[in-house]
Amino acid sequence: MSSAFLNTYNRLPVVFTHGEGSWLFDINGKKYLDFGSGIAVNLLGHNYPPLVRAVSEQAAKYFHVCNYYQSEASADFAEKLVEACAPVGMKKVFLANSGAEANEGACKIARKYSLLKYGQGRHTIVTLKGSFHGRTITTLSATGQEKFHKDFGPFTQGFMHIPGGDINTLDAALDSKTVAGLLIEAVQGESGIIPQTQEFIAAAAKLCAERDILLMFDEVQCGMGRTGTFLALEQYKDASGNPIKADVITLAKGLAGGIPAGAVLAGEKTCEVLTVGDHGSTFGGNPIAAAAGLVVLKTINTPEFLAENVRKGELIFSKLKETSGVKEVRGKGLMIGFDTEKNSWQLLEAAIARADLIKNHFGLLMLSSGANTLRLLPPYTLLDSEIDQGLEIIAELLNGCSSSTK
Repeated sequence: MSSAFLNTYNRLPVVFTHGEGSWLFDINGKKYLDFGSGIAVNLLGHNYPPLVRAVSEQAAKYFHVCNYYQSEASADFAEKLVEACAPVGMKKVFLANSGAEANEGACKIARKYSLLKYGQGRHTIVTLKGSFHGRTITTLSATGQEKFHKDFGPFTQGFMHIPGGDINTLDAALDSKTVAGLLIEAVQGESGIIPQTQEFIAAAAKLCAERDILLMFDEVQCGMGRTGTFLALEQYKDASGNPIKADVITLAKGLAGGIPAGAVLAGEKTCEVLTVGDHGSTFGGNPIAAAAGLVVLKTINTPEFLAENVRKGELIFSKLKETSGVKEVRGKGLMIGFDTEKNSWQLLEAAIARADLIKNHFGLLMLSSGANTLRLLPPYTLLDSEIDQGLEIIAELLNGCSSSTK
């Protein structure tokens, strides 16, 4: 392992050379079943042929053009992405590089919208405790977890964090004189896979509409089909049972299947807020990322494909609930978290360490979310047989028994 990197990650002792489907292979030839997909990034697994072909073909044309112009790939991608998000009211898109950049754009839209319409002083953005919106100074300010704030103040002012699920607190926080926007993850990822309730999201939509506060959803981790609908928000209804429309949606992570990409989508009220010079991104809309994103959209955004994410998620969910040592299981689709009595990082280490060429054992890649919570974000191309193999290893790790899984 290289010592050239800044010490910003508690890295597990493995260096990968290549991948195939749901598997990664290290420099020693050992193999690992990937239940994390690069933190919800590699939606179509590794070395997915149509994705490789699209990236290669675009790279052979040109890598990048300045945003003074449009590229064919990015224009097509923008059209298709807006179309995919139309069910929740989106009209236009700004293409970025990451989730943090997308959420910065959302905050700028909210503040400018409110400034233009109501003047100074109405700039606060409300987010939820347990949220995660990025690692820039402003998106850390938006993030409702104190552990990420240590050592980096002073932070961008004008953010408030409230508990999810508490409608009375939400009502009190959404002051029409001071608040510009509400930013929510329909399913929180970094804090252990916490879905918001139907009642809370419905109340948020109603209160924001009544007070002209922008309703914004961070779909960076829970979007792109991860929960069984293209956007997690699509599973929520208002008090009358109607689909909820958003004012702003942010996307990233799996948006381009492994190539860095992000997006801010704007609805009817917000699609003309930003004007020339208000925002920009050197690499936003990069043609290679756009070409990859087109493959992802075409592949995952069909009823049949999304239904398979639901089915596979239910299979994992039900088997985990039957596994000794699992205390609680939460999630939607292929976004699953579960609590155990054991230390989560030690479980990750043990899952890596079981890879053994001599015994023909493979390792398992998972994600932690706190001291005793593990997070599963597998690729959508995961096979049922691979689900069984991974869950057998989880049972082995939790209960200390030897596994015959190979």
